[in-house]
Amino acid sequence: MSIWTRISEALQALANGESLTAVFDRLRSPPERSVAFTIAVIALSAKMAKADGLVTRDEVTAFREVFQIAQEEEDNAARVFNLARQDVAGYEDYARRIARMFQEAPDTLSDLMEGLFHIALADGIYHPKEDAFLARVSEIFGLEEARFRRLRSRFVEGEHPDPWSVLGVTADMPLDDIRKVWRQMVRDCHPDRMQARGVPKEAVKLAEKRLVDINRAWEEISEARADADRHL
Repeated sequence: MSIWTRISEALQALANGESLTAVFDRLRSPPERSVAFTIAVIALSAKMAKADGLVTRDEVTAFREVFQIAQEEEDNAARVFNLARQDVAGYEDYARRIARMFQEAPDTLSDLMEGLFHIALADGIYHPKEDAFLARVSEIFGLEEARFRRLRSRFVEGEHPDPWSVLGVTADMPLDDIRKVWRQMVRDCHPDRMQARGVPKEAVKLAEKRLVDINRAWEEISEARADADRHL
């Protein structure tokens, strides 16, 4: 059963007049949390979107990239998006409910933020309002400001993010310590670990991009250290 079939079933379970936020109160344990994770990314991105009306082509493309949406499943994704747009509940209410669901799993909340960044950049433009939105969501999630900055540096601040920021290390750290950080981040990207955190297997794009960024950062730092040693 695909993630989108399970999402459709979760939406059908909503009673008349219930808000989409009720979904987050019902899907608290595996494997349902992967459904909640996917709904959370789409619902929060809907709150972030400026345009009214139907889902834009850029947004659909971004959803497809993050969650591998088959063409026949796009209607289910669009339904979540439009339900969130029409919901009177504010995005902070959504964020608080999601934060409660994953309160023991900050890495899952960080994964979710990555999905939101990916969708925010779908049109190639990062607006100040989007930045304020994502910063506030990250704050409600209880993520450290440094973690939010690392995420933003990977997605927003130019095509070549600062390698030190990507790994969350400093230039004065011993190379062996930086290597340990890099290896742990690589392990955390493994699909099995991500799925255990509640990230659906369909969201492989998040792990792929993160792994590319992490490995590039390590290569740049280790090469820079090697060059510095040669000039001593």
